[in-house]
Amino acid sequence: MNIHEAKTHLSRLLARAADGETVLIAKAGQPIAKLTPIDAPPIGKKRRLGFLEGAFQIPDDFDTMGSDTITEAFEGEGKT
Repeated sequence: MNIHEAKTHLSRLLARAADGETVLIAKAGQPIAKLTPIDAPPIGKKRRLGFLEGAFQIPDDFDTMGSDTITEAFEGEGKT
């Protein structure tokens, strides 16, 4: 996006950045700035996976929890 467009649509660009998108701003076709979400990891640094390991427990029946209630909500009472 060129500078003029960026100035005109700054609010929209900020909303896109807040949604996780990175926006490049260019001058004469050459990128000069990058608008990124504030919590974006620095370039070249990967997000850590598994950093919450052991912080909580997932029940063994997680995949089937509430299945009766969900089935009843979709199919109605008394249906199988």
